[in-house]
Amino acid sequence: MSRSGDSRHVEAFLEMLAAERGAALKTRQAYASDLADFAAHCAPMSLCDVQGREVQSYLAELSRAGLAARTAARRLSCLRQFYRFLMLESVREDDPTERQQAPKIGSSLPRPLDEAEIRLLLETGTQGHENERRDVVSRAALELLYTTGLRISELLALPATCVHVRGPMLLVRGKGGRERLVPLSRSAREAADQLVHFDRDLGSPWLFPGRNPQKPLTRQGFDKILLACALKAGVDPDRVSPHVLRHSFASHLLAHGADLRALQMLLGHADIATTQIYTQVMSERLRQAVSAHHPLARKGVSALAED
Repeated sequence: MSRSGDSRHVEAFLEMLAAERGAALKTRQAYASDLADFAAHCAPMSLCDVQGREVQSYLAELSRAGLAARTAARRLSCLRQFYRFLMLESVREDDPTERQQAPKIGSSLPRPLDEAEIRLLLETGTQGHENERRDVVSRAALELLYTTGLRISELLALPATCVHVRGPMLLVRGKGGRERLVPLSRSAREAADQLVHFDRDLGSPWLFPGRNPQKPLTRQGFDKILLACALKAGVDPDRVSPHVLRHSFASHLLAHGADLRALQMLLGHADIATTQIYTQVMSERLRQAVSAHHPLARKGVSALAED
């Protein structure tokens, strides 16, 4: 198979990702870059002709180069999807990535804020800023992030009209264009309503407008808001980020009895395996329950494992 044939197959693969899986442009660009990097490693061999040894040598090269395990695992995932696509298209009869093991990735979950720190952020961190609008924006930002568990990209993409639909649910467009409904607390809706009312003269289509009201607030601009809230509340700014608030949302739900399947739906995870990283929180809750309520607890939970 020629290298021009490779280009056709890669293009068809990327088109499939967009049409059938709703993959975002950045995702497709990342996959195209990964495949180009692998093709350069295998040159002059065609991508359609490589065997397991080429995949193995590529992963070894990534390891020697000091590439992060998560990045190497993502590249292997890209190759697996590509070769499975080629099999479905009858271009190949086998998958050269089949026997390759992904690099082990440790949990990257940050330490969640505790509930007292969240209260400080909501009650103290959203007041006394340089102007009234910053107070309003801060409250809406923290209320929505913590009570919905949205990704920062999802939050900044919310239209101003999202609060016009009355009811307890918020429609969110997540990764790959997938839509889901998440519960919206009364306090979060009130905060969002107040922000929309405050910004009514801007004519912005976004719930969180940027300096140019016709564009949404940038991630960098949002980080500045959270930094100011953390400083006002006396919470370590290094521990306050959109991802930490999303993680705190999930951890606190589990600690209060939510199950993984419900959490998967709320977080917008396509695969339950992604949500299972939170089982560490559930394990700790179960350990505490045994320690508090089992009749042998006074002798130590370890006594339960002696038999």
